[in-house]
Amino acid sequence: GRVLLAALLGALPAAAERELRFRPPAEAPVRLFTEPELARYDGQQEGQPIYLAVKGVVFDVTSGKEFYGKGAPYNALVGKDSTRGVAKMSLDPADLTHDITGLTEEELKSLDDIFNNVYKAKYPIVGYTSRRILNEDGSPNLDFKPEDQPHFNIKDEF
Repeated sequence: GRVLLAALLGALPAAAERELRFRPPAEAPVRLFTEPELARYDGQQEGQPIYLAVKGVVFDVTSGKEFYGKGAPYNALVGKDSTRGVAKMSLDPADLTHDITGLTEEELKSLDDIFNNVYKAKYPIVGYTSRRILNEDGSPNLDFKPEDQPHFNIKDEF
């Protein structure tokens, strides 16, 4: 099938080819991050990617290093699932958790807005937290569905 694909790609304009290159195949395996794994991508190491999870979805926010890198204003959010902090617009360590218990209607709406219009729109999804993919007992969560990123747009930062 590779020869056919090459022939097809040869017929595509460069922009379409770029699009294909950035879009992983639909059956791409999903990467699972445990808390210690996610913690390694906290922006402290120069040249390492910077990851942040919201609602169990792990985003690569490296292109936003001036916000998320070492010493940057939102560095506290990275290397972990900071769903509650994002919802409350809080950098309080107590809020840097996946736990959304007791959030107001307003905070939950704000969380969804930021999740969809900032993170999903600007940053590539690199995986999911184990809490999002697995049940408490470690069995696969059958309701898990990968997020789509229909409005994601790769800027020419590369």
